[in-house]
Amino acid sequence: MKIQTLLLLSLLAISCKNETKTETPSTTQKDNLEVALKPKTNAEINIEEADTLVISKMHKTNQIQCDLDGDGKNELVEIIRSTKSDKSGLKITFGNNQRTDYFGFGNTVLNQGFDEIDWVGIFKKAPKGEIIWNNVNDDGEIMGDDEIKEEDKIKLPNDGIFIHAEESCGGGIIYLKNGKYEWIQQE
Repeated sequence: MKIQTLLLLSLLAISCKNETKTETPSTTQKDNLEVALKPKTNAEINIEEADTLVISKMHKTNQIQCDLDGDGKNELVEIIRSTKSDKSGLKITFGNNQRTDYFGFGNTVLNQGFDEIDWVGIFKKAPKGEIIWNNVNDDGEIMGDDEIKEEDKIKLPNDGIFIHAEESCGGGIIYLKNGKYEWIQQE
């Protein structure tokens, strides 16, 4: 009986010794917000997640090509659906095949209040050099062209991605400015 007790105590001591404690470092709300706003890259999305992404069949146009970064190579932008979350998003594969970014799929898209893009009815390239501006004020009201200040207008430095609801007239343009994604609200 003593041998069995000693053996049991030895096993308990060994199993307790092998337990490790993992501490999660605390982050600020700002850190959390920056992570939520940042699109996932192919290094950050795991294989299991990537295996569940399929091209959207509910969108008439589900692929476009445009040069977002101005390197002369077209990026492939696709509307993709996650079979796990059943939410849609954008997959942007850069022309140099060095980077893939993901928007949506349950993650807030550029702090715009949506986390998927099933609502998109119009999906097309916004051409480089096009003059664009945010035409919705802070109260959510649509502003006329005469209300937009000239300094608030932006000439697209490279191609952008125009996404828009077909019937409710809401959407915007996603583009790269100095390597960072930006959003311009359109109606």
